[in-house]
Amino acid sequence: MTEHAAQSPTMAPNAVIDIDILIVGAGPVGMALTAALAGSAQRVLLVDSRQRGWATDPRALALSQGSRQLLERLDAWQATAGTAIRQIHVSQRGGFGRTLISSEDYGLPALGYVMRYRDLAAGLSARIPPEQRIELCTVDKIETEEHVATVTVTHLGEKRTIKTKLIVHAEGTPDRGPDIRIRDYHQHAIVAEVRPATGHHNRAWERFAPDGPLALLPLDQDYSTVFTVPPGKAARLLALDDEAFLAALRDQFGQRLDFIATGPRIGFPLTLRYRTQLVQHRQVWIGNTAQTLHPVSGQGLNLGLRDAWELAESLFDRADAGDPSALKAYARGRQIDRRGSMAFTDGIVRLFSNNVAPLNLVRGVGLLALDLCPPLRNFVAKRMIWGARAWP
Repeated sequence: MTEHAAQSPTMAPNAVIDIDILIVGAGPVGMALTAALAGSAQRVLLVDSRQRGWATDPRALALSQGSRQLLERLDAWQATAGTAIRQIHVSQRGGFGRTLISSEDYGLPALGYVMRYRDLAAGLSARIPPEQRIELCTVDKIETEEHVATVTVTHLGEKRTIKTKLIVHAEGTPDRGPDIRIRDYHQHAIVAEVRPATGHHNRAWERFAPDGPLALLPLDQDYSTVFTVPPGKAARLLALDDEAFLAALRDQFGQRLDFIATGPRIGFPLTLRYRTQLVQHRQVWIGNTAQTLHPVSGQGLNLGLRDAWELAESLFDRADAGDPSALKAYARGRQIDRRGSMAFTDGIVRLFSNNVAPLNLVRGVGLLALDLCPPLRNFVAKRMIWGARAWP
């Protein structure tokens, strides 16, 4: 990317703000895109309906080694905040077969990292000048013309008008509409941090059970746990006291690990939601608002960061950020990675979230084949690290 000097947008309350790119949503993906466009010819403004409040956000995120490389290029990687995943142990409850994937096999320091949301957000936020960001700003209306989009927003009770060549949607999940596809997995994820009886040695666990996958991701001295179960069972697990919850976790995981303490628990439903069309005239959707995936294998955020990076590359030196042919080319370029990641996670959930006896055998043979066949294991590992395009 070449360096340019783009002027900051005018922020006067009564002025019409004239910019090149409006990014709606200041989560990690929206901030990553803003940071990636720093030094470009584009005048960029990032708006968000919320105020920064992530200092106490307890959520943990799974970041691939590929995402670390992207964040390092943005000078936004928080080296001391991430806990390395050096091994991933994959198995199924009540069946044979297992696979062990190790970073040593690929000459990498780690397969991925687990980082709290607040640390990732702080690293990205530090790369964004204050004049490029408006918080507590809600989008009320969007009108697109041939060469410009007009966006009406409300900020601190006042209406403002923004003229922009391109609107990038990076906030929320796909709702409902003619171009939205939804698959309800009839599962809920229970998320908590649990303390193991012994050290985790930077090993992550993915344990498949008929209820759904159970993931244990190393985070500091604990595990960030994603416990997937049917909705009714999720309600019961959330109502348990700590000791009863740990007993349920032990029962689901098996005898390999023991757990001695747990933090607060939250639950949320799991669906696959995605847009069939990534672009419209002067608009593009990236990250979770383009596709929201099942958390199995931790692909969602990593896919979103790749969305942001590739979009930034396509926009960096472009005279018209909303050029329709450029947006269509971006959408075509994302299809392999996007469809591959959705198919990968959806296929895993559908194959493993059942107790059909013949499939138990098929799953066991598949896990054993992955463990015994390095090329096959490499194929899966590289796509977990760098996405369906297996970027270096």
